[in-house]
Amino acid sequence: MAEHRSMQRAALLDAARSLLSEGGTEALTFPALAERTGLARSSVYEYFRSRAAVVEELCEVDFPVWAAEVSDAMQRAATSEAKVEAYVRQQLALVGDRRHRAVVAISASELDAGAREKIRAAHGGLVAMIVEALGELGHTEPRLAAMLLQGVVDAAVRRIELGAAEDPTAITDAAVAMALRGVRG
Repeated sequence: MAEHRSMQRAALLDAARSLLSEGGTEALTFPALAERTGLARSSVYEYFRSRAAVVEELCEVDFPVWAAEVSDAMQRAATSEAKVEAYVRQQLALVGDRRHRAVVAISASELDAGAREKIRAAHGGLVAMIVEALGELGHTEPRLAAMLLQGVVDAAVRRIELGAAEDPTAITDAAVAMALRGVRG
């Protein structure tokens, strides 16, 4: 029984990811979740008390995985500059991933304080990874530089998400070039 419940919960989270990546937070409704999973709407409420609860759980499940992928890419890099490049490239490489799209949709949405705090903490973990590399590059304000660098990444993410005129590869290369020139500061 417990296994069945956890499978249904996983199916609901997967449906939530799809809905978020297709239509943003407006698309994430309990009727839509029920329809996608074949569960009765009342069953959806047995798993989650609100949309915010769905979002919060997605953050808890997906953000660490996503951050770990960025961290792994950075650990494989030999130099501080290569770590910066890996940090930018890996985040942008994940843009097409449904988990990432869901996280972006979530980040842009109206969330309760608890969910916002979880996202902030996860983002903080991501930024903390790069602070060290920036310090090694001799930055006097590595924390500020990290926040600005993440701003470049976020802008590139939005540009790719929008399906901008430029090819995603060109956007990624431009973001990497800007980051590397900027962090040499």
